[in-house]
Amino acid sequence: MSTFQRRNFMTIFLTLLSGIGWMIVYEECIRLGIKQKTYAMPFWALALNLTWEAIYSYSDIFLGAHGPLEGITIAQAVVNVFWVCLDCVILYTYFKYGKKEWPQKISGKLFVPWSLLVLVCSAVLQLAFIKEFGFFLAAEYSAFLQNLLMSVLFIHLFISRKSMEGQSLLLAVAKWIGTLAPTILMGVIQFNIVVLTVGLFCSVFDIIYIILLLKERKVCHE
Repeated sequence: MSTFQRRNFMTIFLTLLSGIGWMIVYEECIRLGIKQKTYAMPFWALALNLTWEAIYSYSDIFLGAHGPLEGITIAQAVVNVFWVCLDCVILYTYFKYGKKEWPQKISGKLFVPWSLLVLVCSAVLQLAFIKEFGFFLAAEYSAFLQNLLMSVLFIHLFISRKSMEGQSLLLAVAKWIGTLAPTILMGVIQFNIVVLTVGLFCSVFDIIYIILLLKERKVCHE
C-alpha cells in the first residue's frame, strides 16, 4: 500500500469513526431524553451542532462546497445527513421536556422565543465563519470550537442537575472518541495547530466529564 493509499485509508477510517462516535452520542441523547423525559444535550451545543450539520450538508450536496462527492466527501456528507436527522429528534426532546428547567423567575412564554433566537444566532454564526474563512476552514474551526463549548457544557449540565439525569458513560466516551478521531485527522495528520490545540482541550474536558460520571456511578452503586 502506497503512502497516498494509507493516508486516504486513515482519512476515511477516522471520518467514519468520528461519525459512528457521534451517532452513538445522539442515539444516547434520544434514548435518555425519551426514557427520562428530559433533554440530554446542552441546548447551545445542540443549536450550534444542528445548524452546522444542516448548513454543511446542504452546501456539500447541492453546492459542492468541499469538492466533488467522492471518497471522503461522500462519507462526510452521508454522516452529516444522519447527524441532522438525529439532532432533529434531540431538538424535539428539548422542546418537549426542556421547559421544566426554565428559570421560574422568567415567564414560561419566553421559552420558545428564546430557543428560536438561539437557533437563529447559531445559524448566523456558522454563516459568518463561512464568510470569513471559506467552507474548508470554517467547517473545521467552527466544529472544534463548538465542540469545546459542548465539552464544558456537559460538565455544567452534570453539576447543575446534581445527578446523571440525561447522561451516561457511553455518551461521554462516545463523545470523546468522536472528537478525538478528527483531532488526529485534521490536527495531526493534516496538521492544523488551531484544530490540534482546541481538540486537545476537548479531550481534557471530555476526560474530566468521564471521571465525574464514573465517580457518580460508583457513589450510586455503593
